[in-house]
Amino acid sequence: MTEVKGKSHGRLSVQVSLKPRDLMAEPPRVKNAWRARIVTLFPEAFPGTLGLSLTGKALDQGLWALDAIPLRQFGEGKHRNVDDTPAGGGAGMVLRADVVARALGEACHGLPMDREKCPIIYLSPRGKRFDQAMARKWAEADGVVMICGRFEGVDQRVLDRYQIEEVSLGDFVMTGGEIAAQAMIDATVRLLPGVLGNAASAEEESFADGLLEHPQYTRPQVWEGLEIPAVLNSGNHGEVGKWRRAQSLEITKARRPELHEAFMARQPAPKKKR
Repeated sequence: MTEVKGKSHGRLSVQVSLKPRDLMAEPPRVKNAWRARIVTLFPEAFPGTLGLSLTGKALDQGLWALDAIPLRQFGEGKHRNVDDTPAGGGAGMVLRADVVARALGEACHGLPMDREKCPIIYLSPRGKRFDQAMARKWAEADGVVMICGRFEGVDQRVLDRYQIEEVSLGDFVMTGGEIAAQAMIDATVRLLPGVLGNAASAEEESFADGLLEHPQYTRPQVWEGLEIPAVLNSGNHGEVGKWRRAQSLEITKARRPELHEAFMARQPAPKKKR
């Protein structure tokens, strides 16, 4: 595989493919745009919600690219079997290492070997929990390859062989990885240059600085007897900023004490008075 060098968002790219494509139906693709490649039994699940709103608009503009790679086409035999019974016995089925490896060969074609530039992710409830810091890290990479698990999971050997990182959306079990993949891609794509109309929006959101976001208000000024806090209409941007930071600290401490504790631990120690 060849390594893709620095990003450029000034030119469109032409991609060579061994498969016939409807070029008129495909959106333009910015050269070296961030790219998500998804190995899945249900390619029809994509783009799903990723084709809507800001992420969908950015996809149409070629600011990022999405390829859903059907796992079934790499299956064994006439019926394209992708799974088998677990070694040692037990309920359910396990995705075969050889089948997943063939699909990864297609997914990783032309991508850099460096896992920092293109991580390979297996969506798994036993993986590290996905967070905003991980989304930022992925957004700085060239793209990401994701494996959407099904049944009882994937043969461990293929995870070890390809140095695949296991990532979880949360402490719960889902039927498959497709919904989790869409959530993680959404969180990542919105951090890419040009996707959000106002770059400051990303800087003020929850988790941007390790805190939950402050409350938001808009018109009408009074709704069912409830008023917008007066400071927000004062025109004093310094006081508005102080109020928002205080609210973020209060909400984070009440709802996510572990985040509040980590945030406070990162703050510089107050200077001693002489």
